[in-house]
Amino acid sequence: MFSLDGQAAFVTGAGQGLGAAIAQGLAEAGAGVMLADIDAAAVEAVAARLRGAGHRCLAMALDVRDEAAFAACFEAAVAHFGAIDVMVNNAALTPPTSLWDITAGEWDEVMAVNLRGSFFGCRIAGLHMRERRAGRIVNLGSIAGQQASAATGVHYAASKAGLLALTRAFAQELAADGVTVNAIAPAAIRSPLLEAMDPARQQALLGAIPLGRFGEPREVAATVVYLASAAGAFTTGATLDLNGGRAMR
Repeated sequence: MFSLDGQAAFVTGAGQGLGAAIAQGLAEAGAGVMLADIDAAAVEAVAARLRGAGHRCLAMALDVRDEAAFAACFEAAVAHFGAIDVMVNNAALTPPTSLWDITAGEWDEVMAVNLRGSFFGCRIAGLHMRERRAGRIVNLGSIAGQQASAATGVHYAASKAGLLALTRAFAQELAADGVTVNAIAPAAIRSPLLEAMDPARQQALLGAIPLGRFGEPREVAATVVYLASAAGAFTTGATLDLNGGRAMR
């Protein structure tokens, strides 16, 4: 039920961290993967590594803030793979700026990448999947969009809260067309951002997690694979929490 053999996926922000792990997880499940990232060299390096392991991959530079570029990149993926079955909106900025110090420009940039870019991804993929009457869209949210967090800026949190509303709206719109739309809300996951934090801040985050450890990128990838596969076919409009028990409900 978890096989993605014969399918194809599109992952934004795939040049490092969670995006790279998600692309690898989808590839290992059998999907061909389009890896897109604003950093052309980084995303090509990830794709080259996956191709070296025998997976079907394509890499392209993409600024998700540019709707026309997003549409062109998606069409290139469709031309290469024949269709896109899974869309993963992962690209995001995560500046830790204090709410007292965020400039209007920084606020707009975070919203443009995290929320507007995901809106473009949902709409572009949604139109393609609606015509095919099948598909999966997975949006990468965050626990920061559900509760206050000292680990991220308020603009990041606001963008992720908006993403959850966006997920529900597209899920409602596309349900009759056989397309599911879901979100994942991780807490502290091992990533370049987490590893760049000072040890005291890392310990503070760790102390708030009942399981007593940070999440692993492969665990996020596994959740994406679940939602993309036949196993997740009856799940839509949902937000799946990956937080080690930090927020129980």
